[in-house]
Amino acid sequence: MVTNTYADRHLRALQLAQACVELGARVRTIGHLTRLPHRQLQRLFFTDPQAIPRGRPPDSPEWYHSANVLYRAAASVFGVRYQRLRRGQFPPAEALISSYRHYLGLCDAEPRISFDRAFDLASHLDGIWIAQSKSFSVAVCPKCNSEHLTAVGGPHIQSNGCPFCKIIQRFRADPRVQMSFPIPPLTDPAQIILGIDLLMDAHREGDGDIPSETQD
Repeated sequence: MVTNTYADRHLRALQLAQACVELGARVRTIGHLTRLPHRQLQRLFFTDPQAIPRGRPPDSPEWYHSANVLYRAAASVFGVRYQRLRRGQFPPAEALISSYRHYLGLCDAEPRISFDRAFDLASHLDGIWIAQSKSFSVAVCPKCNSEHLTAVGGPHIQSNGCPFCKIIQRFRADPRVQMSFPIPPLTDPAQIILGIDLLMDAHREGDGDIPSETQD
């Protein structure tokens, strides 16, 4: 039988808070997600005052519309994942945590989207937490079929179009884009020929097996 006592709810809130701390969340963000008092959060998770994240937290959807294409692409990667989980009936906080972890897993360098920024995006996708109404929706680009964030109730030009199309257009001429999306090195043709030769030798020997040194 599933229980839902105060102790259960408080334990879940603490577990959620711990996950947020590990992802670099500000106390304000953790408070919105868990409804735990700020002083309690500071006492439990930020025993070193110097470790408390500082600065003004993100709190406006306008940031997305003026951000450069790399930040808009990163925000869309997170936002699309978040909306898919919400459509799958995941609770908002769980969808936020899971989507941000997924986004981090795709980053080869310092992430462009902080957890607090992701919280702000999720708030304005659902109209919850710090947002009174939805400001974002997910659109499908008619050219490349990529899903990306766009403004609610307005033409796509409000969000400067599909960021993934722009990345493709700028790739050859923009070093920042090239550094963010490096092309894997091509396979050495000599290695391909060597592999074929090894396979042929094994076939001639009649065992039909790939030599052990080539099995990965």
